Amino acid sequence: METFLAFLSNIPWYLWLLGVLAIVAIRDIFFQRAHTISHNYPIVGHLRYWLESIGPEMRQYFVANNREELPFNRIERGWIYASAKQENNYEGFGTDRDIYAHHHIFIKNQMMGYTVSENHPNATDKSFVPCAKVMGAHNGRKKPFRPASVINVSAMSFGSLSAAAVTSLNKGVAKSDAYHNTGEGGLSPYHKQGGDVVFHFGTGYFGVRSEDGNFSMPKMKKLVAENPCIKAIEIKLSQGAKPGKGGVLPGAKITPEIAEIRGVEVGKDVLSPATHKAFGSIPELLQFIEDIAEETGLPVGIKGAIGKLDQWEVLADLMVATGKGPDFIAVDGGEGGTGAAPPSFADHVSLPWVYGFSSLYRVFQERKLTERIVFIGSGKLGFPAKAAMAFAMGADCINVAREAMMSIGCIQAQVCHTNACPAGIATQSKWKQRGIDIPLKSDRLAQYFKTFKKELLEITHAAGYEHPCQFSMQDVQVNVDDIDLNRNLKTTYGYEKTPVPFTSVEHLGNCPHLGGKRTKTTNVG
Repeated sequence: METFLAFLSNIPWYLWLLGVLAIVAIRDIFFQRAHTISHNYPIVGHLRYWLESIGPEMRQYFVANNREELPFNRIERGWIYASAKQENNYEGFGTDRDIYAHHHIFIKNQMMGYTVSENHPNATDKSFVPCAKVMGAHNGRKKPFRPASVINVSAMSFGSLSAAAVTSLNKGVAKSDAYHNTGEGGLSPYHKQGGDVVFHFGTGYFGVRSEDGNFSMPKMKKLVAENPCIKAIEIKLSQGAKPGKGGVLPGAKITPEIAEIRGVEVGKDVLSPATHKAFGSIPELLQFIEDIAEETGLPVGIKGAIGKLDQWEVLADLMVATGKGPDFIAVDGGEGGTGAAPPSFADHVSLPWVYGFSSLYRVFQERKLTERIVFIGSGKLGFPAKAAMAFAMGADCINVAREAMMSIGCIQAQVCHTNACPAGIATQSKWKQRGIDIPLKSDRLAQYFKTFKKELLEITHAAGYEHPCQFSMQDVQVNVDDIDLNRNLKTTYGYEKTPVPFTSVEHLGNCPHLGGKRTKTTNVG
């Protein structure tokens, strides 16, 4: 044996390498048929598959220019990273964007903009921008809610995101007076770190799920009673990534903790149904909303990606006839988001945000319902100029998901659905989560939100207004086509948004729905 081991130790390294390559070549030619390239070109064929696997990273860092990447280009990501770190996010020597490109946004500045007085709230807090509307006020809810921030964290569940990521987001919204939407995975301990919460559920009813998989009102009442951080409830009808298709959480991501919170089995893929069991018609949906609002006292809203309008029109007609209805509507863009989806859905099903929102808003405006509803926009709107456009079109708040993830370290690896997120954000790997410094990342989310609100206010003031809710559709122009190169939003989308009742930012800061404080959002019992 000693002689044999001595013989092996004397074999040169290159002969070992040749031996390994010979084994790989024999395996490629005689023992595998799955990959034609490696069968026909043994050993060398593996190089092709390896290069293909790292192609996205190579293009991202070495090939793509600053403006051409999707879903977020390098300039957009850089602005979020710099804003979150409180670094210089300016550009020098003029824009490198093609300002004549289709859909480029132009915000019309006033010759003499709005001046902030010494006694104005924004004189001391340059990021104080509460929502101009109150959720639940028009429908007489027991606990109406005015979000203290016009930018908030959109629906991303614990399970899809890691515990460290959810904790960072919740602590961050607490520091920036925003709210945190739970996503459809239920309310976890990581959502209860001081931030206001919008409890969101979909067709799986996770967190408020009965043993047979249906919605449980007793569990909903108990959840709200035991968690005063919950300020509103959102029913997901569909989402931008995959409207009309149920959610998927891979079994690899389902730990015992996630299984307990959701009420599902460990290690087994969770497939949410495409449609709800709790209601099957628009009148039933309306009654479902009213039942939850009556039992909990909270504002109740719905979230959907927009396609056909016929059922939305039925809903609006019923709201006119009954005086009831959702307190807020979150409109998701068909651009897709953090949810995993087949390309056929992500690329083609439902309308992009600007088309979907403008179509939906008109449905409610024609019936004089817009003042009763807080409209929330979600779909790559986490940039001040895009947000100004959204407010001009009728949005009252902005929800962000991927932008929030980037503020806490997401690098757009686009492997959220594989449990292999290298940044520890969209994975249940304990090792990768250890790389997230929660105090630091929560500060970065808060700083991104504060920078966003500060720059949105500066754009607002440049346009001559005090609050973004005052934007009209004639204040924003977009490039359209070669026949009619540039048109304002009113001409482009065929309506003018309903003016939002607004007195002053000082009035918003002192209203009872903010508890008399400028840095805290509360429900009013």
